[in-house]
Amino acid sequence: MPRNLRIAFAILCAAVLVGLISLHGLNGRIERLGEQQNSEEQARRELRAPAISTSSDVKSKAKIFWAAGGDATAPVEIEMELSAVPVQRAKQVLHELIANPPTPQQRTLPADTTLAGFYILSDGTAIADFSDELSSEMPSGILSEEIAVECIARTLESNVPSLQRLKILIHGQEVETLAGHVDLTGFFDLNPPAPAQSAPVAGAQ
Repeated sequence: MPRNLRIAFAILCAAVLVGLISLHGLNGRIERLGEQQNSEEQARRELRAPAISTSSDVKSKAKIFWAAGGDATAPVEIEMELSAVPVQRAKQVLHELIANPPTPQQRTLPADTTLAGFYILSDGTAIADFSDELSSEMPSGILSEEIAVECIARTLESNVPSLQRLKILIHGQEVETLAGHVDLTGFFDLNPPAPAQSAPVAGAQ
């Protein structure tokens, strides 16, 4: 091989090697940047909505509903500190629903959403007041809105059995829809009563 071709080949090999090293370093920087962003998001969520704890907290099993593929939702049983006080217990499970989905694909509520307030009326009506992000950062489409409401309702229903129905507010106000589709002007039923069993008919065989 002529000397000038050997030199050109050596330069080309060196350039390829440098490129591979640079690419590896770039991938590492991208991964570190992604980890840093995730840490910053988690810190921001904790700052805006710190974990809720009460003096009656006991380590218990909770069922939190997240997305399960397609249009389905499914409960994930986790151990967490839960209050004996229904209002605080509801806040705890909703905070878990927002902050800690098992995977990004199972998330149903926008990550920046916070629970501004939660109240229970004497008739068992739950009032959940969410920040604007629940509406403004909700992925577009009726399915994503229906799944979000379903996860909120089923998570409350499974962990606070005294609740009868749910009203969702955004920034302290009643709004017509969640993000253009699901109607929020009404109530969502929780823990429906079991159907009454008819009394046996006298003399029936």
